[in-house]
Amino acid sequence: MLGRIEDLAAARHLSVFGALHTDPDDGLGDGTIVLLGPKEPGFWRQFTSQPEFLDGEDHPLDRWSARAVSAIAADLNAKPLYPFGEPVRPFISWALRSGRAWSSPVGLLVHDEAGLMVSYRGAVLVPERIDLPRAQPSPCLTCADKPCLQACPVEALSASGYDTAACHAYLDTEAGAGCMTQGCAVRRSCPAGLNYRRIEAQSAYHMERFHSCR
Repeated sequence: MLGRIEDLAAARHLSVFGALHTDPDDGLGDGTIVLLGPKEPGFWRQFTSQPEFLDGEDHPLDRWSARAVSAIAADLNAKPLYPFGEPVRPFISWALRSGRAWSSPVGLLVHDEAGLMVSYRGAVLVPERIDLPRAQPSPCLTCADKPCLQACPVEALSASGYDTAACHAYLDTEAGAGCMTQGCAVRRSCPAGLNYRRIEAQSAYHMERFHSCR
């Protein structure tokens, strides 16, 4: 079943980013939640050719994600779930339960494939308990140098937490242009995500929206 979901996701430039069995606190009944994230390389080129990106309306990525994930769910007789809108879904908690994402030394989620560039575009709730792969240890356990702890020029992301004010202030400076155009230096430093690189236009898009919401 996971292989079939991976194929359906790949057709929309998404990947299976982990899966977990529901528990009573999820309030979703018995089944399996399969998490979906951008498939790289190539996700951004695919997305920017879609009508949601081209129509000039608000929230293009969320609207495209809703269309793509709902189509996958329909093919599986499953329920689509989203990390946006209502009701609010606990995607971070689900990621940590999936066996493929962990809390990094700087507090951000780290994924076995995407590293600190991990993001989730949605999930499908399959009404059966799929056999799941054995959970793996966090890549941070074997990362001797832990470059994420030294990557931020203003130490906005560190073992002690996230100083959002310092982060936004730095992004307003000439020196912060690199993070604005290439993506967060901390996220880019993660060895676990070296083979999962966003193109600069994609990072710039997300950074502009992040910075504008301060």
